[in-house]
Amino acid sequence: MFSRFEYYVKDDRLFIIGNKDSIQDIKPGTEIITIDQVPVSDYIRRYEKLISSDGFNTTFQPYYLKDVFFNYYVAEKGFEDKATLETVYNGEKKTYQLTRESKSENDLKQDKENKKRTQEKKVNDYIAFNNSYNRNFKFLDQDSTIAYIKVKSFSSDYSARFYKETFKKIKNAQSSYLIIDIRNNYGGSLEEINNLYSYLSPKPYTLIKPSQVISKSSPLKTNYFRKSNPLQYILRTFTYPTFFFAQTFSTYKKDGKFYYKNRSDRESKPKKDAFNGKVYVLINGGSFSASSIITAKLKNDKRVVLVGEETGGANDGTVAGFYSYQTLPNSKIDLPVGVLLVQPNITFTHTKKGVVPDVTITETMQDIIDKKDPQMDWVMKAIKKEETANQK
Repeated sequence: MFSRFEYYVKDDRLFIIGNKDSIQDIKPGTEIITIDQVPVSDYIRRYEKLISSDGFNTTFQPYYLKDVFFNYYVAEKGFEDKATLETVYNGEKKTYQLTRESKSENDLKQDKENKKRTQEKKVNDYIAFNNSYNRNFKFLDQDSTIAYIKVKSFSSDYSARFYKETFKKIKNAQSSYLIIDIRNNYGGSLEEINNLYSYLSPKPYTLIKPSQVISKSSPLKTNYFRKSNPLQYILRTFTYPTFFFAQTFSTYKKDGKFYYKNRSDRESKPKKDAFNGKVYVLINGGSFSASSIITAKLKNDKRVVLVGEETGGANDGTVAGFYSYQTLPNSKIDLPVGVLLVQPNITFTHTKKGVVPDVTITETMQDIIDKKDPQMDWVMKAIKKEETANQK
């Protein structure tokens, strides 16, 4: 019922900002006041406590909550067949009755077609759920002066090929500017961000500091058999010895501390098609985890101009990598506990804050509804101004 809308959270308020199927003609900008007569603000205040963030930064919560609000709602209420929404739009209150609908044969057929993995879908990391691509590349002008890369998540799937092909095109086009958009990117693969950085650095670099763990056995506490069906359990039983030995020898001890071996903490060389022009990176509160690590490194190395708002992820690192799931004794909830301390190879700020942009520009709900992008607009104007100055 709820996943067909797009949402926006501001303070204790929840708004619908996208209704691509025009369900009951609910207008973007409509605020949901109650769900089945329960104030939405009550849910938001309760669910906010379930969202952890890095340090003292608070930009992450509203971005993440807009995506998981109804995950929490369904976890609390269960799957329901109908819901009554009390709303307000431009001062006018309305009530809508939502009902759960089954997909039509055409929808099911289209879903099946979308799941077919073409080469383009693999390289750009196609997401069948919302019929979009995780990675996108294009030139923003006719003479290919400005290149643009959008990455929604660092999934690592076929990412090496994507960046190899993309930066070859950028080099062949002799582009002067590159815009990398990692807004609303919750993070992901260290391997992918290390590979991306190799196309942005003019000299050898080390992306992260050695990743610390509590003990030599920490990598073994990752619940190898978690959520295995009987067949998977049998197969994983045969492969467990390989996993055990790989994880056992993945740690080392130095100065009384244990560290996990990672290729990203070794010196890497720039790729031959590395970009040497001016780089702008768009960030916001939805830039988290790996997005913050690469952003912090780029800022520290003075390689880019950061535009947007403070990242949701911390500037000085995060506890992540992989997780050990601990079952709580009373609720039986699986609590994921990060095992690795992952820190960018930078001079730390010690602020316990996110990565602060060089140019702070916030995006409003009305901007989103009107399909305006003030952060991108600022970058394009800055490029135009620089080009004009260079022509004099």
